[in-house]
Amino acid sequence: MIQTLVIPGLNGSSDEHWQRHWVRERVSSSVVEQENWTCPVLAHWQAKLDEALSNTDGAFLVAHSLGCLLAASYAGRRGAGLIRGALLVAPCSLETTLQMHPCMIDFGIEPLERLPFPSLVVGSLNDPYMSVPQLERHVKAWGSDLVTIGFSGHINVASGFGRWPQGYDFFERLVRSSMVPQPWPSAAASRSDLVRPLFR
Repeated sequence: MIQTLVIPGLNGSSDEHWQRHWVRERVSSSVVEQENWTCPVLAHWQAKLDEALSNTDGAFLVAHSLGCLLAASYAGRRGAGLIRGALLVAPCSLETTLQMHPCMIDFGIEPLERLPFPSLVVGSLNDPYMSVPQLERHVKAWGSDLVTIGFSGHINVASGFGRWPQGYDFFERLVRSSMVPQPWPSAAASRSDLVRPLFR
């Protein structure tokens, strides 16, 4: 059984959000609940994820929006060794999110270090929280694989994503890739070949 930690973004995920469907349908999944969803502080959110990871023998992350930046902030953290892989859906640009929600978010700087675990980013071509150039920048910096799913907004309830069966397919792809030894290059290596976009 694959243990999965589901990580919502700003304001959490409503009951109809695909992340909540995910947890209801997959018994090995649980939501990393935060005490404050509306005014997130990175250190507080990291502490909750630290606690959740410490109760596993290793887990996959399924993150959305600001939750993706929480996952990405683990590039240099001790708990990263317990992360087997991360499905990062509709990551947000911290700069853009701060502009859209001023004085609400204390999340430090944009996390753009290479991730020490396999990651698959699922992006949209018209996400108000992250432009396509920003998406490409983050994917390249993180060393992630990328799949775009057309003009899908922020891949949330507002853009029509309640129950989302296709997300399970992307997750299975991530799990399969995590079983293949990865030739992680050094940080100084050229990253021009790290983005492998798949357009669907």
